[in-house]
Amino acid sequence: MTISESNRPAILVVDDTPTNLSLISNLLKDQYRIIVASNGTKALELANSVIPDLILLDVMMPKMDGYEVCRHLKADKKTHKIPVIFLTAKTEIEDEELGFLVGAVDFIHKPISPPIVKARVKTQLEVKAWQDSLQNRVEQQLLEINNLQYALICVMVSLVEFRSETTGNHVRRIQNYVLMLTKEMAKLSKYSALLTPHYIEQLGKSAPLHDIGKIAIPDTILLKPDKLTPEEFVIMKTHAQLGCNMLKKAGEYIGTHSEFLTIAMDITCYHHEKWDGSGYPKGLAGNEIPLSARLVAVADVFDELISHRPYQKPMNNEKAIATIIEGKGTHFDPEVVDAFMAIKDDILHVAATLMDN
Repeated sequence: MTISESNRPAILVVDDTPTNLSLISNLLKDQYRIIVASNGTKALELANSVIPDLILLDVMMPKMDGYEVCRHLKADKKTHKIPVIFLTAKTEIEDEELGFLVGAVDFIHKPISPPIVKARVKTQLEVKAWQDSLQNRVEQQLLEINNLQYALICVMVSLVEFRSETTGNHVRRIQNYVLMLTKEMAKLSKYSALLTPHYIEQLGKSAPLHDIGKIAIPDTILLKPDKLTPEEFVIMKTHAQLGCNMLKKAGEYIGTHSEFLTIAMDITCYHHEKWDGSGYPKGLAGNEIPLSARLVAVADVFDELISHRPYQKPMNNEKAIATIIEGKGTHFDPEVVDAFMAIKDDILHVAATLMDN
């Protein structure tokens, strides 16, 4: 069966000697798609645009030698996984050590032996095909795990909605507020290392679980249409620690405490803490409170203020915003409040778009 040109593995051959380029191209062209470059700069350009399956790279070239080309390839996310075989007349052990150090997978010594070239190329392409297949399987499994994780989140959030006065739109609003606040906070240099796109994604998934502990609160308290008594409020406050315990137990059941679960536990346990230390359940203050919980605290309180509840009428937007500002430095992290004010128009847009019926 003949393999079409487009389906053949692509090999980039890099050598500053035209004779060597011609020799290797003719040797491999019947089985592989051959791309050639006569210098390091052109090789890097082609490697980034074509993304070959393998690179045969001459070591001794003017201006940019093979070692330097390989360093550039391995430093680039687009090309760092491409296997590199060095072509070289150098036979010293130190030369090979340097080659492997910069990222090569093999050496072919000049003058080349056609059977050796073919065998080494075939072996490395087989290894790469196996690695690619394994990577694809891992990515598929991770996708399935993420989908299952998201499904479980939806189930848990639905339980809270079913048993309490909150709605699905409340959860979606909180999630949107937190994502917007986090992206705004990421502009601060002190948080840029923590608030990576991956962390922000995990935080967005975790935020809807902030009140998961409420499913353990008795209906007589959870659904009470009037103001809670001091004794009832003590019981209500336990939902923060209860939620954290639930998520911790979930991690023990599945045998892992992932970044997602860690963030979710921080949010669930500490989103009722206050900047001045007067919150619950631990009475943490300032930066002792995880940033994720400080973000959710502002989002949750704002949404609570503007939402219909059996025990309260909603505030108008202006009064709710004034309440958030009033809590700056006492209830809320001042920097989170500043972020909230910087994007308040976007927050209000989400509130209006996802308004409860």
